[in-house]
Amino acid sequence: MVDTVMPTAVALDDATVAFRLAGDRVYIAVEKANLSVAHGEFVAIVGPTGCGKSTLLNIAAGLLKPASGAVRIFDTPLVGLNPQAGYLFQADALFPWKTVIDNVAIGLEITGTARSEALARSQKWLEMVGLGGFAGRYPHMLSGGQRKRVGLAQVLIRDPKILLMDEPFGPLDAQTRQIMGNLLLELWNADRKAVLFVTHDLEEAIALADRVVIMSAGPGARIIGDWRVQLPRPRDIMEVRLDKEFHSLHREIWSVLKDEVLKGYAQSATG
Repeated sequence: MVDTVMPTAVALDDATVAFRLAGDRVYIAVEKANLSVAHGEFVAIVGPTGCGKSTLLNIAAGLLKPASGAVRIFDTPLVGLNPQAGYLFQADALFPWKTVIDNVAIGLEITGTARSEALARSQKWLEMVGLGGFAGRYPHMLSGGQRKRVGLAQVLIRDPKILLMDEPFGPLDAQTRQIMGNLLLELWNADRKAVLFVTHDLEEAIALADRVVIMSAGPGARIIGDWRVQLPRPRDIMEVRLDKEFHSLHREIWSVLKDEVLKGYAQSATG
């Protein structure tokens, strides 16, 4: 029997991102980033504010083209937008004039799915995220956590092979973040998509991910650390934080991350 080796879901090869400023100046946001995410792997990215974490997601989404280096998606060079990726932003991407079920269904309808089928599948996804009875409500009638659940359904209904998440639970209170984290792990465990998850919260990163990647302070931010999380799955985010191995890994990563966080604050204070 021949083993089938799955191609790498996301690969950044010496990817550098530069922005042109006034007066022909150039700002190097990310410099020679090398990162690979395997099929079915959950990778969290942590680093100081403004270090380019979101920039890495935008490269993987095809929203930004590197000034140099390469991006490969399932071993194929990325040209234009990444059709394999679903992107969940920190801010809600819900249409306020549409009901919850219509907000979820729109991702299917714009690709030609019949409305009746789109609505049926949307209802199923709302039930999966615990909002089966909220289909007819509008976004302003929901709590922050409920809107995030709708956002998850909105992205996952399209069945992307790669999930890009940019501080998706950042605006939520601590208890709701833990609940949403457990929901995400439950949904992810069902089909194990490749995930790139950006967060400022190191505890959240360790509790969720298979690997935690650390970025340095910018400009010219680099990937300076990559730790594998050996905590067993399935995980409960509230319980895993009590594990001795969790605290040991947290101390090890924080010993590197804290210097970069201090550099980032110092740079922001001086402009």
